[in-house]
Amino acid sequence: MVTTTTFGLDFFRDPFFIGFNREVERFNSLQQINRGSFPPYDLIKLDDDKYRLSLAVAGFTKDDITVSVEDSSLMITGDITEVLDAEVLHKGIAGRKFTRSFELGEYMEVSEVTLKDGMLTIDIDRNIPKEKLPKIIKINNK
Repeated sequence: MVTTTTFGLDFFRDPFFIGFNREVERFNSLQQINRGSFPPYDLIKLDDDKYRLSLAVAGFTKDDITVSVEDSSLMITGDITEVLDAEVLHKGIAGRKFTRSFELGEYMEVSEVTLKDGMLTIDIDRNIPKEKLPKIIKINNK
């Protein structure tokens, strides 16, 4: 019996591609990104051009978190610098340093970042320039 294995890459379902990425060479750099499990996150597609990325960052303040975009990569880093003046008897809330990276598709832009009730929410929109939108060409009769 011969078993055939196929590998299918689905850019639409990969949570690390926010918006479809037409430049396949970016996939190679994505493979090198740390895909740790902290902090946990949700990626929600609100419509064809809007996405919401939510990260559970209990214990972090807005001063402990940095959100940046560089070369189409969304980088989220967190580092709690608070020093307690008390003895910690049990440490159950993870407050470790983290870095999360997500590859943004063409024309994808971060539109809003909020931190509320331990959830960091990042809204991402596809903003296609007018000159890149499809044009309807009028057909003349001659």
